[in-house]
Amino acid sequence: MSLRHDDVISKLSLEQKAALTSGADFWSSTEVPGIRRITMNDGPHGLRVVDDIGIHGAKPATCFPPAVGLGSTWNPALQREVGQAIGREARALGVDVVLGPGINIKRSPLCGRNFEYVSEDPLVAGAFGQALVEGIQSEGVGASVKHFAANNQETDRMHVSVQVDERTLREIYLPAFERVVKNAAPATVMCSYNRINGVYSAQNEWLLGDVLRTDWGFDGVVVSDWGAVVDRVASVQAGLDLKMPTSSGDEAVLAAAQSGELPEAVLDQVADRIATLAERADASARGPVEIDVDAHHELALRAALEGPVLLKNENGALPLPERSSMRIAVVGEFARTPRFQGAGSSQVNPTRVDTPLDALTGIIGDRLSFAPGFTFDGDAAADAELAAEARTLAQASDWTVLFLGLPESYESEGFDRTSIELPQNQLALLESVSTVTRRIVVVLSNGSVVETESWASRARAILEGWLLGQAGGEAIARLLFGRANPSGRLTESIPLKLESTPSYINFPGGEGEVVYGERIYVGYRYYDTRGVAVSFPFGHGLSYTEFEYSGLSVEPREVGASVTFTVTNVGDVAGAEVAQLYRSDRHSAADRPAHELVAFRKVFLEPGQSETVTVELDERAFAYWSILRHGWVVDAGLFTIEVGSSSRDLRLAGEVQLGALGPALKLTVFSSIGEWLADPVGGQVLQGALAQLPDAHTFQLDPATNEGRMFAAIPLGHLLTMVPGAPAGVAEQLVGAYERALATQR
Repeated sequence: MSLRHDDVISKLSLEQKAALTSGADFWSSTEVPGIRRITMNDGPHGLRVVDDIGIHGAKPATCFPPAVGLGSTWNPALQREVGQAIGREARALGVDVVLGPGINIKRSPLCGRNFEYVSEDPLVAGAFGQALVEGIQSEGVGASVKHFAANNQETDRMHVSVQVDERTLREIYLPAFERVVKNAAPATVMCSYNRINGVYSAQNEWLLGDVLRTDWGFDGVVVSDWGAVVDRVASVQAGLDLKMPTSSGDEAVLAAAQSGELPEAVLDQVADRIATLAERADASARGPVEIDVDAHHELALRAALEGPVLLKNENGALPLPERSSMRIAVVGEFARTPRFQGAGSSQVNPTRVDTPLDALTGIIGDRLSFAPGFTFDGDAAADAELAAEARTLAQASDWTVLFLGLPESYESEGFDRTSIELPQNQLALLESVSTVTRRIVVVLSNGSVVETESWASRARAILEGWLLGQAGGEAIARLLFGRANPSGRLTESIPLKLESTPSYINFPGGEGEVVYGERIYVGYRYYDTRGVAVSFPFGHGLSYTEFEYSGLSVEPREVGASVTFTVTNVGDVAGAEVAQLYRSDRHSAADRPAHELVAFRKVFLEPGQSETVTVELDERAFAYWSILRHGWVVDAGLFTIEVGSSSRDLRLAGEVQLGALGPALKLTVFSSIGEWLADPVGGQVLQGALAQLPDAHTFQLDPATNEGRMFAAIPLGHLLTMVPGAPAGVAEQLVGAYERALATQR
């Protein structure tokens, strides 16, 4: 690749080029003649502009719902709007590159940083990441999609080696990044702390070079996570452009360049990319910008309204009656002291915060009574007293809205959870209140799923409120009283118990290693394939209205299929449905999940209104990654397309016949006799060779016989060593003949 800035780069000294590979301070790159300093700051769900590593004292910024809440909207258009607002605030605060979004897969519900990630499914995570990056970068600043790659736990996060096969990486942990890189062209990609199969991400030439740059065509800057670089020279050689923060280790890069160990051309390429980033991501390029704080708060409210998931609504308990004489007891400290964002580097200093208690009081006034119910720190004596007060209040009320969830101390960047249960004092409160009333609505505040099976029967309705940003309190109030209709859907399955999760045995590993033993069977791919019961399935979410599906049509295309169906709102209130498309494949040579999400559409419908949805599925919707063929492969056969409102509520099904796509299986001396015979060219070559060996007839290769089935599993090279009179090297000769026959056919 030719350098765009060779006139600038040619004037730089070797020392200056080496300095460009690291930060000048905690939040900015190094400035050299002709290449300005670039400022970066945290910002996955809002800007956190501080002077150092601290997480307090940040400049005020809009706190939008973190990824756990914004992702549950399943609404890329809304997510793009939020990204645009974050980009605009970045310009106002002088931030050139926003460090986000995070799109790592939720491998386990125990990951302490799950609030900052989107889904257990790479399609949902990738759609979210693409939308947010497009929105941020539409304002002329850059985004940094992170953490690349396989960063799925906080335990030993800076050193742990993820032991994982390439198929699992390609199908589960890399596709979200691939989609963002190819479709949204992020200005930067941030590599993760962890090792992958023993090699640190920051110096992983396969990851940063072969996959990111060669396979996907990424031409932006690769920046390290803060403190992730172990070997400065190896990182630059592998494809890392910018080590953050500070300049420690520059002397090693300079010495390697002076000795010739590190070619100067590599530093020139780094300089070129940094110069391009300085031009592309410039907070000042479009001039001064004013932020309408109120308008951004309203956007935060719209986002918060679409994120909560109505898990349960027994006998239409919700919405609560707004205009009546009913008394409502609001119980739970989260109503008064909301937890609206996660803990760690992404914490935002919000411009304002709506509390559920204030918002609910604004709707029903003095018909509301409040009791805190529990303490965040688990003070046993205080908890017992507060629970007794709450029980008395609930007994005197018509309905009790119970705000439960996870305090900040339960989940954060830097450590993982040890269980998925609610705090014991909150469970005790729920049990106590349920002895005096059945009219209980539970509202949850949590950054990752919590177990519900042990207590769900005590509540008539459960609204999963996640972490909803600064406007979450108002959003929850409107949803509870029907001023808005819940339209959030689960982006992660809610298991019956921790022990039933697919990664349970292997999370978080030990002695510096974690084995991804569940392979591609993450989340619903595992639960639905094994028929494992869950509390609430992937994609689930109720509404105050009902939707029907009809008219499915699945038509083959040259390299995929076109799917059309109709969704109708058959209820009496307006609402939104998330129509989900799953592909099932039971004929392929590789093991595959029972079904996999391949597309989704969120449709907003008035009562009685219908919308016809058409989705074009490309070849990747039907493909798997073949280790042997080293590429994406579609095996010819009949595929099933299912359409519905969750992975376990599929209303329509159709089939489509597709031909084979992808690289053909190349036969070797290690390929089995069965594989040779199944290949049109290989079978002909093998049969011809065996006919010339005098004793080869003693081997029964008829697949209808037990002997034939046994021999079919033996590799070619092994079998021929057992044929009397077979000359040395005959297996290699057959491979050569096979390859020549293939070349002739081409």
